Amino acid sequence: MAPNQSSRCITCFQEPFISALDVASSRNVQDDPSYYARYPRSLTTTSNIDRFMTGTGSSIYEALTPLLESTNHELVLVTCFWAPSASLDTLNHVLRRLSDKAIRRGTDKIRIRICFSSSSIFQKLFHKQATTGQTYPSSAWVKKLRLPDPSELGGLDLKIKSVFILPFSVMHPKFIIVDRKAVVLPSCNISWEEWFEGAITLSGPVVDQFIKFYRAFWERREDAAGALQTAETSPAIHHDALKSAVQLSASDVHTIFLPSPHRRNPHFRFFGSIQAPPTPLNTFIITLFSRAERSIRIQTPNVTAPPILTALLKALTRGIDVRILTSERLMILEQLVTAGTTTSRCIAKLVRRYQQLLRKQTRCDEEAAIAAPRLGRLHVSYFEPVGGPKKRGAEQGEPQQSHLKLTIVDEEVLVLGSGNLDRASWFTSQELGVAFFSKEVVNKVGGAVDDGVQGRSKVVFDSEEMH
Repeated sequence: MAPNQSSRCITCFQEPFISALDVASSRNVQDDPSYYARYPRSLTTTSNIDRFMTGTGSSIYEALTPLLESTNHELVLVTCFWAPSASLDTLNHVLRRLSDKAIRRGTDKIRIRICFSSSSIFQKLFHKQATTGQTYPSSAWVKKLRLPDPSELGGLDLKIKSVFILPFSVMHPKFIIVDRKAVVLPSCNISWEEWFEGAITLSGPVVDQFIKFYRAFWERREDAAGALQTAETSPAIHHDALKSAVQLSASDVHTIFLPSPHRRNPHFRFFGSIQAPPTPLNTFIITLFSRAERSIRIQTPNVTAPPILTALLKALTRGIDVRILTSERLMILEQLVTAGTTTSRCIAKLVRRYQQLLRKQTRCDEEAAIAAPRLGRLHVSYFEPVGGPKKRGAEQGEPQQSHLKLTIVDEEVLVLGSGNLDRASWFTSQELGVAFFSKEVVNKVGGAVDDGVQGRSKVVFDSEEMH
């Protein structure tokens, strides 16, 4: 076992998670993809973690350029949203360089696969309604996707596909696979938003998990992933392009791959509760919250998923400290359409219920000879850009919202990926998360995020101020 990995922590969270997925296998086997449903333990693996970086989407893609340009055989890029942007300009530069590389060396073309889900409302409304998706001929690359002209990409075997299922089933994961040996897991899309983002670079056995997920869904193949037949070492990951990064160099970190398949039916219900689909990602997060012993830290764009709000309140009643950094006004229309509410309303409701519990506990303490277990501390903040909000084009590199998806429990388990804690991510979107069991990784990633958001938040509620 690698240093700073607690066997107690792994057993405490992993085994109940696996058991819950075993119980749900008859439901999950109907998912797409579902290759793990009958044997959920196959999602456990290890990873080598190189670096975690923060910044805006454009700065992260700029920092990733040396790694992407190191591709010799295959580059797979999966993202949710696709739009003209500085990030797309960076990607276009990379594609031209890779094409030139292949042409100069006179060998096989470099295989490029680009996958996305959404580019516009029009595209969603008229998209092919099948998980086989739709592909884009080279004649559409320039006009529809703002890619270089095919004449500039003669050294590439480039294919592009999108998948979107009405009404709300967006394919939300974002990841990059380089030569089947290195993976980048960013929170950002190929898009123009100047938001606070994060990205982690990985290698080792976890890469096979990403390849298998990609092949099962985007290539509709069920065969196991395999490494490219080359004698080369893993791609070198360069570190000079981005200063807001932390070196991790953590090897053999216990890791769990956490897919979350899409659902077409959002199951809206105005009265009563509804159970969230028992996907690996949903199940793991609920397991974390229900078995936390000390603390829960969350940074997420939105908080509107009823199971999350319920689980957090239960954790607080058990004495677990909860710290949330989210957004007050991010994608308000999307929240109303997919959840029927907003993050600010849900946060206000969480705070009210916490205050009710606090008052009840105070009365019980006054009446009882022995004090009841204390409530956990609740601290909630909204992300706020330095200098206040700026219009599009005037950000000057300052993130306007937080788009990072991060969960830390007991300072021992870290979850990164695409999943928000909102209703869309929990009920309709395809998502992908990865859990890492390492105190060292948690401390370094948490510290990097703290540095990045310093001076960029306002406190909404702090239970410590009530004492």
